[in-house]
Amino acid sequence: MDTEELRMLEQAADRFLDEHASAAANARWREEGAVDRDVWRAAGAAGLLGVSTPEAYGGAGADFRFDAILIERLGLKHALNFALPLHNAVVAPYIVDYANEEQKRRWLPGAVSGETILAVAMSEPSAGSDLQAIRTTARRDGDHYVINGQKTFISNGLHGSLIVVAAKTDVSAGAKGVSLFVVETEGAEGFQRGRLLDKLGQEARDTAELFFNDVRVPAENLLGGVEGRGFRMLMEKLPQERLVIAWQAMGMIELALRLTVDYVRERKAFGGTLFDLQNTQFKLAECKTKATVAKTFLYHCTERLIEKKLDAATASMAKLFITEAQASIIDECLQLFGGYGYMLEYPISEMYKDARAYRIYGGANEIMKLLIARSL
Repeated sequence: MDTEELRMLEQAADRFLDEHASAAANARWREEGAVDRDVWRAAGAAGLLGVSTPEAYGGAGADFRFDAILIERLGLKHALNFALPLHNAVVAPYIVDYANEEQKRRWLPGAVSGETILAVAMSEPSAGSDLQAIRTTARRDGDHYVINGQKTFISNGLHGSLIVVAAKTDVSAGAKGVSLFVVETEGAEGFQRGRLLDKLGQEARDTAELFFNDVRVPAENLLGGVEGRGFRMLMEKLPQERLVIAWQAMGMIELALRLTVDYVRERKAFGGTLFDLQNTQFKLAECKTKATVAKTFLYHCTERLIEKKLDAATASMAKLFITEAQASIIDECLQLFGGYGYMLEYPISEMYKDARAYRIYGGANEIMKLLIARSL
């Protein structure tokens, strides 16, 4: 696929977001705590779901560059609360790479059309970045596994209908006792969704608690077909997940800079505009430099990912550096908006709230530093 196809996806994404993710729609999503199911289906019809899912299962069969373009457009349109990147580039790859052929044909077409919404359930009330500490269990019972436990902070938790769940099949084996299961939620007895969580930001992401009370899952829904491989699968996929987070942070950075430059060029102060002041120019110069360095490194990491050469330490560097840059740049941009930056009617204030979670999820940035240090 060439740059012309990348450009076509960019244009399709812009058209879709202009129609379905307007400022009014974003405000309603934030108030309601979720993006409408109809919007998911519309995204599927527009070709924005499953861009890197193989064509045999209804996807476009593209590489991660296309996911990156879509993430960037979501950022520039202030629509990152719509969890397309999670669905497309975080959860779907577990099914593409680890499910058997029959399961792929059963599960992936719905994910591409938007009839099925994907989620991954790792975090628990007592286990976040430390995945070895999860307490959810899966006990073999004949042709099924019986899952018991609680998950929290699950994006797409309200609408998710196909959920990759991390559970312990051997509670005494540490990381080697973790397995991944695909739970089809429709009609699953014992499966319950908790309340939508009241968050500091990203209010339109349907983040929820999930409860598994003797939920019976067919034994064939054990990803990889062998117990104890879940932690390794998670480790294999986390570099891409961290790159997805970094691309989202980058999209938000670019919008913040664009909005701020426009604002300071128009805002009158001291007989001129805010942009005429040396402090404003210096602050924006610093932000632009940091953003350019971040994106250059992100391009490098994306190339490495496509070549299947992106290691955990480098992915951690991308997540660490770019989310820290996101925080500092958006903070500087909000300051340049002055009092208006504190008003929620301005996107910069929503971005300030939304950005805070990026340094926490996908592995807290302190964990990123540990992973990087281990590679030294």
